[in-house]
Amino acid sequence: MPETPPHPLTLDGSSVLHQMFRFDWPAWRRAGTADRERALSEVTALLGPLEKASEQGHPNQSAVFALLGHKGDLLFVHYRDTIENLARIERDIARTEFGAYLQPQHSYLSIVELGLYESSSKLYAQLASEGIEPYSDQWRQRVEETIARQSAAMSSRLYPAIPETKYLCFYPMDKKRGEHVNWYTVPMANRARMMQDHGLIGRRFAGTVKQVISGSIGLDDWEWGVDLYADNPGVFKQLIYEMRFDEASALYGLFGAFFVGVRLPVADVGNWLALSRNS
Repeated sequence: MPETPPHPLTLDGSSVLHQMFRFDWPAWRRAGTADRERALSEVTALLGPLEKASEQGHPNQSAVFALLGHKGDLLFVHYRDTIENLARIERDIARTEFGAYLQPQHSYLSIVELGLYESSSKLYAQLASEGIEPYSDQWRQRVEETIARQSAAMSSRLYPAIPETKYLCFYPMDKKRGEHVNWYTVPMANRARMMQDHGLIGRRFAGTVKQVISGSIGLDDWEWGVDLYADNPGVFKQLIYEMRFDEASALYGLFGAFFVGVRLPVADVGNWLALSRNS
């Protein structure tokens, strides 16, 4: 029979798009007062209703953050049920008058993901004990049943609301695939142990940081995207620093650029855009 799959099953939830922009301040200053007011009114009408979670179904929200540093001025975060819905909000923003002042600097596409290391190991062992051939129709049916059951139980984590915190830290990451250190050649049981230890650190910060992990293999340049939401930005430093010492990160973790933003409620975008220094 074919060997048991080396990968754990994963659950997929919300589609996520991060958009990083530089704002065209010179063009904004040149615009007339009526043009600026019209652009602001239009984008506020678009994003205002999306700032709050949907009353029915999944939250499907958008949020705006003012970026710090040279990597951009504004960060838009969108959680939607489908990638098609992400494409729709991306288009809707681009075709507003406000969109003409947004200069894309970076973006990231991913899907909220939960890995099922423990459940996968148990299921694979159970199917093997029953003599069910991997990837057979019966095997696939049992896998789909497990995924459906787990997805229903973890719906709130798979389709999260955007936390109402003041700060966001976003970064992409990979697992190393080097000649001597390769995460994907480590036996699944060992990977499961390392990820459990890794998760224990995160759980110690559960009261101060809300973490959303999204998978991006085949969707963007890195393998995962990480959103950390908190009211104290110093917690980002503490959490990530401690995680660097665990085996999964110390030996196998690779990290991309970090983006840190301050929550910018849509109602306050006008103040952020004001040309007066007193605003």
